[in-house]
This record gives sequence, structure tokens and C-alpha cells, in this order.
Amino acid sequence: MANAMADQKTLDNLNILTQELLPTPEEVHRELPVDGVARETVLHGRQVIEDILDRRDPRIFLVIGPCSIHDPDQALDYARRLKALADEVQDSVFVVMRVYFEKPRTTVGWKGLINDPGMDDSFQIQRGLHLGRKLLLDIAEMGLPAGTEALDPIMPQYLQDLISWTAIGARTTESQTHREMSSGLSTAVGFKNGTDGSLDVAINALQSAANPHSFLGINGQGQCAITRTRGNRYGHVVLRGGGGKPNYDSVSIALCEKALADAGLPANIMVDCSHGNSNKDPALQPLVLEDIARQVREGNESIVGLMVESNLGWGNQKLTANPAELQYGVSITDACIDWETTEKCVREFAEQVREALPERSKAPA
Repeated sequence: MANAMADQKTLDNLNILTQELLPTPEEVHRELPVDGVARETVLHGRQVIEDILDRRDPRIFLVIGPCSIHDPDQALDYARRLKALADEVQDSVFVVMRVYFEKPRTTVGWKGLINDPGMDDSFQIQRGLHLGRKLLLDIAEMGLPAGTEALDPIMPQYLQDLISWTAIGARTTESQTHREMSSGLSTAVGFKNGTDGSLDVAINALQSAANPHSFLGINGQGQCAITRTRGNRYGHVVLRGGGGKPNYDSVSIALCEKALADAGLPANIMVDCSHGNSNKDPALQPLVLEDIARQVREGNESIVGLMVESNLGWGNQKLTANPAELQYGVSITDACIDWETTEKCVREFAEQVREALPERSKAPA
């Protein structure tokens, strides 16, 4: 028996140092429940985006905000300003705040507020979960819907009830796990094209997520469960450039429309104004917005959404050993446009497309 136990120790968890239990999703929900204004904000946000994708609403939805959230107080400062701007342009643009807590890394680096809220490799994930959920509640209670990237397949059980739109990133669009997860999410889901610029992985992801799946997941009690989904018909492609080239121009849009039609999918296209479409230069994001506005004025009917990386301050900064030294309102991941530029380019975009939107096709997508 002793030898059998010794053998077992050499087989299991060879590289695991420790495991710490987290509170269950239900416990976190009870501590920070969604009700009242926050609940209505989430439901309204989801419905408007579905209506836009179904062509019942001619507006364009705009997911805008910091590349990543590293300070909840700064995020709330941004959210208050964004809510006022959203109210101002709501006749032509439906604004959703970009609230990204999880950051995929090419090699290593800070993984986001949920994983490492102290930004010091202490990985206080339980604290990160509470900070993230509280921030989403505060934003929803302002009447501002939120969008996020779904990276860890466990996280939606903790946060998805506060989300109105979800992205699947370029690195994970090809992942079977994320396609299955998306088939059961309660929001519309945008799949980004591959990092090389190819559309194939996004098209395949849309087809997969639209269908029912059965897979391993967790339930509200934190138990492992077989999750069976009905499929998500509100998937759409997000063009983010790649392979050293942008793909927001009218030719690229037309090629994407054809690829969607050939696959029997709705012509619903979202354009990410950052990443490969701006060569990660924030100064180019407003130029992408201008080009999209021109395409809409000239009769484009497939572009239904936009994404912009925006923060209180311009550019980005390196995360140092002392987070207290960080500049207020400046990204610690990808570079963003500042608030002054944000107000200017969003107002201009809304003005430029306002008269063209009612002329868009009312045919179902």
C-alpha cells in the first residue's frame, strides 16, 4: 500500500505548487447582486445590440474604453465622462464601455485586474473577482452597458450577468473551448479575425458558436458540470487587421461581406479601430473612424459596430515595481487615445453618419 501511494504521488500534479479554493459564483453573486437600474442597463444593452444586428435599429454600436482596466477608481472616472458623451450621441451611436479585465499574453506579463489586482505578481484572484464585479455593478448603475473579452472559460459564471457584449480575441478565436463557451453566452459575441489577418478562423468560429454544444464547465455552485448550449445566433466578425496590414478599407469590407455570404452568415461586421488597423498607433484610430463614417455615408450596410481603445490620458506606460508611481489615467497595456480626442472623434463620427443611418436597409440580417 505504501509503495502504491508513493507511486501515485509521482503521477499527479508534478508541477503544481498549491491550490486555493475560490468562492463559488453563487457566493460572489449573493455578495454583489444585480438588481434595479443595473439589471435594466444590462438587459437594455443586450437588446439594443441584438436589434442592431437584426437591423431593427439603424444605429451603430461603439465599444470604447481602456485597453485594460488596472485601477477601478480611474475606470469610474472614465465611465462618468463616457456616460455623458453616450447620452449626447445616442440618436446615432449606441455606446458600450470597454471593460477588459483579462489580458492574453504572447509570452508573459501582467494578466489583468482579475488575475493580479495588485500588479505585483501576488495573484490575489479572489480580490480581483470582487473588484471586477463591483466595478461592473457601479458602471451598470450609471446606466452605461459594458463589454469585455471572455478569456478564461470559468469567468463568465462570475461576471457574465453584468455584460452586454462579449469579444473573443484574435488569439482565441481559433480555440474550440472559446467557440463552445460562446455558444452558451447570454450576449452577442464578436470574433476577431486571426493575428495574421485571415478571416477563416473567425468565419469558422461564427459557424461553430451558432450551433449547440456539450462541454465541461462549472455551474453556479462551482461544481464540474456537463454544459449543454442552444447555440448563439448573435455572433459577428470583428476586423482588427493583421499580418502587417489593416482591413477596414472598402475592399476589405467587401471581401468580408462575400466570405460571410458564402458561409451563409449574416453580413454583420464590426471594425476594431486599434490593433492592426492602426498599427497600434493611437493617433491613427480617429482616421479609421473617419473612413468608416465615409463608407456608411456612401451606402455601406454591413458595418454595425466599432471598437476604439481610449483612456483618460494619451498613449501608454510601463508597469513598474511600484504601481503607485503610475501616471493617472494612462494605459499600462496598449496605447490609447486620450479623453479630449475621444470626445472629438466620437462627436464627429456621430454627426457624419447621422443622416445616412435611417437610409440603411431594414431587411433582416
